[in-house]
Amino acid sequence: MEPSSPIRLSVLDQSPIPLGRTPREALQHTLDLARLTDRLGFTRFWVSEHHNANSLAGSAPEVLLARIGAETTRIRLGSGGVMLPHYSPLKVAENFRLLEALYPGRIDLGIGRAPGTDRLTAYALNPHNTFSDEDFGAQLMDLKAFLHDEEVPDTIHEKVKAAPFVDTVPELWLLSSSGQSGLFAAHMGAAFSFAHFINPVGGPKMVQLYRERFQPSAELSEPLANVAVFVLCADTEAKAQELADTLALQMLKLELGNRTPVGPYASVADFPLAPEQRHRLAHHRRRIISGTPEQVKEQTTQLAAHYQVDEVVAVTITYDYQDRLRSYELLAEAFELEASTASHHSSALL
Repeated sequence: MEPSSPIRLSVLDQSPIPLGRTPREALQHTLDLARLTDRLGFTRFWVSEHHNANSLAGSAPEVLLARIGAETTRIRLGSGGVMLPHYSPLKVAENFRLLEALYPGRIDLGIGRAPGTDRLTAYALNPHNTFSDEDFGAQLMDLKAFLHDEEVPDTIHEKVKAAPFVDTVPELWLLSSSGQSGLFAAHMGAAFSFAHFINPVGGPKMVQLYRERFQPSAELSEPLANVAVFVLCADTEAKAQELADTLALQMLKLELGNRTPVGPYASVADFPLAPEQRHRLAHHRRRIISGTPEQVKEQTTQLAAHYQVDEVVAVTITYDYQDRLRSYELLAEAFELEASTASHHSSALL
């Protein structure tokens, strides 16, 4: 990325369910956030896939995206991502071709390979899932063939195509927190997103390796990458510290097996932590960018330069929904995004 290149900002929304709220409220908040970020000038709005979770409501990205598309006008929409090992590549191709038919030129198909849940639930989703590189690679090649109507001799692709048959194709992204999927993306000539918000270690090297091994495809002539990170932007340093402490403690609790949804704001000083827990808390803080708009802009710019990308995907989870909205508003102001003058009706259950 050239130093003078403007940074594009995108969103990954996980439809979080704070303590005391409901899945319906969480999904309504996602719709409102999509309308807001569309108006503010963000580049993409991705939604995630999680199963058997009491703190995240998004279990079916393709269903949620169909509704979000009707609520927005210009922002790109996508999955961050569809966990392909759970599904038939043909069905995934059909789902996203249908979305592409409804919202042409706006759909991203982000593919992940992590379970997005525990192993027992993953088994219930697909008892034949082996979690092997070989099987995942074969699924990816099938998916690409279905998306592009490839007629591969002596295979099912000679006779079976993914409907509807439209003249545009979803943009294919592979998502990773380890880097392995970056190698698949490079081989396929697909785009690559690294999840710094899951793993803050080794990402820039993985993105560089993706670039070095990238093989141009009909869809993408040059490597295309972005980085996703937790972002918490507030009007004051004290508020931002409160938001960051709460999220970091939530990550620590999840790591310790406590699946309670994110609760009221808390200070790290209020929790008696063992030395090894404080070490892990410091690790989780590396997954988060936080501060005032000026501080967040500086940290985000530094992260983009470190990864040599021109797009950062912000993941924001707060107890209070208004703080989540405010974070994205301040982020858009800090980077002077081009806002739309179109009005959107907000129907969040506040």
